[in-house]
Amino acid sequence: MDFLERLRPFTLLVLRIAIGIIFIYHGYEKYRHGVTATKGIMTGAGLPGYFAYISIALELGGGALLILGFLTRIIGALLTIEMAVALARVHLPHGLTKVGGYELPMALCVASLAIATFGAGKASLDYAFFARPKPLKPKNK
Repeated sequence: MDFLERLRPFTLLVLRIAIGIIFIYHGYEKYRHGVTATKGIMTGAGLPGYFAYISIALELGGGALLILGFLTRIIGALLTIEMAVALARVHLPHGLTKVGGYELPMALCVASLAIATFGAGKASLDYAFFARPKPLKPKNK
């Protein structure tokens, strides 16, 4: 299992990039279709219209920050919350048997939670800027 542990930095990098790309794509689609249309979807789900701006900014900006690995835990937590709200207010009210409606938001929610929990890994700006050097261990005599 030590081999798998050594893969952790690479795995977290691949996860961040893949999830970041998906969020950027969906944020761009919300923007491309128009903020007004996105507001309509939000208000139709019982959410305030300004959530459209939050959603677009979080998905575009948050996706980019995930790819870079910067402020990863915070962005991961915010995206987890966004996807949990999307699941609860938009997708799950249609029923559990309509898997085609909620599987992507559910996967994004869980992946974002994993990123928030495990952090960015060594291949990230978070590690470059915020990692504390480990103290040297005294040598045994």
